[in-house]
Amino acid sequence: MTERIYLDNAATSWPKPETVYVAVDQYLRHCGAPAGRSAYRDAVEAGRLVEGTRKKVADLIGAPDPKQVIFTANGTDSLNLALHGLLQESQHVITSECEHNSVLRPLRQLEQMRHISITRVACDRAGLINPDDVENAIRTDTKLIVLIHASNVTGAVQPLEDVGKIARRHGVCFLVDAAQSVGHVPVSVTDLAADMLAAPGHKGLLGPLGTGVLYLAPGTDRRLLPLRQGGTGTQSESDEQPTALPDKFESGNHNVPGIAGLGAGIAHLSERGINSIRDEERELTAMLLDGFRAIRGVTLYGPADADRQLGVVSISIDGYDPQEVATMLDTAYSIQVRSGLHCAPRMHKSLGTDALGGTLRFSLGSFSTQEQIEATIRAVEEIAAAAM
Repeated sequence: MTERIYLDNAATSWPKPETVYVAVDQYLRHCGAPAGRSAYRDAVEAGRLVEGTRKKVADLIGAPDPKQVIFTANGTDSLNLALHGLLQESQHVITSECEHNSVLRPLRQLEQMRHISITRVACDRAGLINPDDVENAIRTDTKLIVLIHASNVTGAVQPLEDVGKIARRHGVCFLVDAAQSVGHVPVSVTDLAADMLAAPGHKGLLGPLGTGVLYLAPGTDRRLLPLRQGGTGTQSESDEQPTALPDKFESGNHNVPGIAGLGAGIAHLSERGINSIRDEERELTAMLLDGFRAIRGVTLYGPADADRQLGVVSISIDGYDPQEVATMLDTAYSIQVRSGLHCAPRMHKSLGTDALGGTLRFSLGSFSTQEQIEATIRAVEEIAAAAM
């Protein structure tokens, strides 16, 4: 059987570091206790695993206090907590046409339920927004700016440091969707001037599915309402939700096996070095872009520049539906990619690919290799040639 070439890391990373598998297995087999619920040895160990991972996340993103990191079920859960917890009746939000449905859909529901108003700034043909457009959209009732850091369609890296300065200058809360950036490039909540930063644990952070994090800047937690109330293992004598971090937002049992695996994933990233990972992925992205650019019948979308995008590359091939090519790549070449609209319909409309049924997306990860990229370019070249 042909070796599997996995290029769908924008959906979830695979493979995971061996240490991630070991950490999950070790917890399930040899600990298995809940975190923060009891004082016996294994329960204390479970708590240590959770708090150790919390510190690893804080260190990775430059959060000064690990308690500012909230564990969630996934990146979507983090964004829902931020959006539903912050936005109240008739407030104004600024976002962009580049967003994932994890932002678009909560905002749509809040528009219907709480009558918030939304301004969606446009992007250029490379999929990049202009920070001036964000500043020009700010109103007296603007409560929040929420933007994706790197596109899950094109990998385009948005100028969020400039937006963060604008938000800070106008006193507007700034939420960053770092689903595609954290773990692939250095991410600093200080440099971004982020009041909140949401990310899944299962993508660039190399953890298991079912894990996510939400960073809250000092004071932001006081403006945010928890979406769940319940047991935290603290203040059990009271039926009121605790107000201290992280308990205010972490009701119910933690996903300790997932968090243990997440901690191992982040430790692996730290050992390799984020800058080193970025350099390796940039080189492979440039190779993929150059290879596709040379193939007749292939159209690239987004910046098509490895310095301005992460390892996410979208294309179309003349004469083919994207899903058709994805199926051919899987069945004939064992190359696994994603086709379609990638849960970002407005982005595809901006790129003009909505009428094509979306794009064919290749997304690299920490374990992608030069040989895999070369094999992928050859496969796309053969498929494109067959349509001529």
